[in-house]
Amino acid sequence: MPSYSEIVIGASEKAGDSVVNISIVRMAQDSFFNTVPLQGMGSGIIMDEGNGMILTNNHIVAGAQRVAVTLNSGKRFSGTIVGADRVTDIAVVRVEPDGLKSAELGDSDKLRVGQLVIAIGNPFGFLLGGPTVTTGVISALNRHIRAEDRVFENLIQTDAPINPGNSGGALLDEDAKVIGVNTAMIPFAQGIGFAIPINVAKQAAEDLVTYGKIARPWIGIVGVSITEEIARYYNLPPKGILVMRIASYGPADQAGIIVGDVIADIDDIAIDDMEDLQRAMRQKRVGDRIEVIILRGRQRIQTKIILGEAE
Repeated sequence: MPSYSEIVIGASEKAGDSVVNISIVRMAQDSFFNTVPLQGMGSGIIMDEGNGMILTNNHIVAGAQRVAVTLNSGKRFSGTIVGADRVTDIAVVRVEPDGLKSAELGDSDKLRVGQLVIAIGNPFGFLLGGPTVTTGVISALNRHIRAEDRVFENLIQTDAPINPGNSGGALLDEDAKVIGVNTAMIPFAQGIGFAIPINVAKQAAEDLVTYGKIARPWIGIVGVSITEEIARYYNLPPKGILVMRIASYGPADQAGIIVGDVIADIDDIAIDDMEDLQRAMRQKRVGDRIEVIILRGRQRIQTKIILGEAE
């Protein structure tokens, strides 16, 4: 059985050429309202060598006027932002497909708390000898973190440090498969690393490449989780989503759902609160047909909803 060091060294060597440096220039105003160039940097993961597609964080390339990508070999490319999404913090950059090596992607749905992980980034390109590596274990899964004006959902938490320059790099398992995209956007995360699960990042990247944006499914309601107080006051079931408002001509409206209905089940999965509903929607695509159980007074109604696209 290989030693801990041999596992880390082997994974780092196998995936190292697939993790690149990304440097950007964005324009900003100084205190005298002069427009000045600001430089930034981070890491990226080659996800499709044949088409020159590189996966990275949105916060690395947001607002960039120029993007450059540097391989371990020192080869440098001019990059184009294919698409970027602030909510998932995922972006895709395209370069000339010459000398690239795709990373092998894993399955983040099969992760377990306690398993070994290796965080690899490339903050300085070939100038300082290629990638930087930290190690740790998965501390927690499905972390929801509120930071500034947004909520990061379903993150992988690890004790492998994620420094700003390693943001956008790869979180690897012991087989050198990418299981997450490292992010350094959590401001209070000293000694704690976070990564976007690769299954989430891969789906986001596919949407960005295909549509230039992420098409998010939309059910067309405003609802609240039923609490003990709400259930008692309105004589409702103890769990579910109380429909407070319906978007006119939206998916729920067209399916016959009305204000006051309680959404109890989607595709044979119990929906106890808004988190359950959001989790169910993350598994769906725009245009999918879902089976919904509605509680309306003493009636239990089954209906179908064709999901629309959130604006």
